[in-house]
Amino acid sequence: MAVLPERIHALAFDQRGHGDAAKPAAGYELGDFANDVGTFMDAVGLEAAVLAGASSGGYVAQRFAVDDPGRTLGLALLGSPRSLRGPRPRFADVVATLEDPIDPAFVRELSEGMVASEVPEAVMATLCEENLKVPARVWRDALEGLLAAAPPLETGRISAPTLIVWGARDALLPRADREALAAEIPGARLVVYPDVGHLPVIEEPERVAADLTALCDAVVAP
Repeated sequence: MAVLPERIHALAFDQRGHGDAAKPAAGYELGDFANDVGTFMDAVGLEAAVLAGASSGGYVAQRFAVDDPGRTLGLALLGSPRSLRGPRPRFADVVATLEDPIDPAFVRELSEGMVASEVPEAVMATLCEENLKVPARVWRDALEGLLAAAPPLETGRISAPTLIVWGARDALLPRADREALAAEIPGARLVVYPDVGHLPVIEEPERVAADLTALCDAVVAP
């Protein structure tokens, strides 16, 4: 957000169970997270917006865009899946056995495994610090809720102008998944970052900001 131009009015919020947000006992299905997007927009007085989501945040954004197209001016999917059905991610079995307090070494290893380029230590430390705020039960419930959900594009269509950013060294999402996502969203633009892993927003923030700004400018252009 710090490298976006001033004309972009950007807002971000902690999802339920994450960061400094409330951590209720239930409500960690994909639809719950998508409903929270609309609730947040209501709270800050946004009738519609360009939505940007990284990793599973982009899955949530897809769900919202399918369910509420009138409030979705544009969509930026940054290292986000088309579907989470199929083989479970390699870290799912570890997540299933997590207990509080979360082991910092696990969070560090997981975070470092998602990037393929050098990230400033201060950025990595902040990422790990935020992940450690998530209780073990939320790690489990949120992951299982995402894995169990019907892929948004298999339940409806996305009509909003869409930017898809994928790191060519992403160990979690294959290129075929990105191409399928782009093919199913009319007019979607797929941009590949050659030396980036699963978290382009962390690894190449300036480039992501430029691509996101171009999307916003195109959406609001007269």
